[in-house]
Amino acid sequence: MEALFSSAIGILVAAGVYLVLRRRTFPVILGLAFLSYAVNLFLFASGRLVRNQPPLLNQVTSYADPLPHALVLTAIVISFGMTAVIVMLALAAWASGGDDRIDQAADDGHPRAGDPTEGGAE
Repeated sequence: MEALFSSAIGILVAAGVYLVLRRRTFPVILGLAFLSYAVNLFLFASGRLVRNQPPLLNQVTSYADPLPHALVLTAIVISFGMTAVIVMLALAAWASGGDDRIDQAADDGHPRAGDPTEGGAE
């Protein structure tokens, strides 16, 4: 079970990093969501994967740690709120600029660094 869990976390991190490096805003938002899911799974796994055990120590030898579960619930709420904020910012940028690319030239006419189509530095 631990190998499956760690594989899922690794795949989510790899997909998240790949999507964050894209040039459009929607894949970046999706990549950030994947990264937050990976962090949530990591926090959840840090509380040991046990079944049919009480969450509090009460005359038992094995128990489930409740702190990582509380951290995951908090992280889910925070990531949902931040995703909503980022989506609204992306929609506002798309509405004002007409495009969702994140590497276009600035309004002053100077190309951004790393944009080979505009003659910027590599």
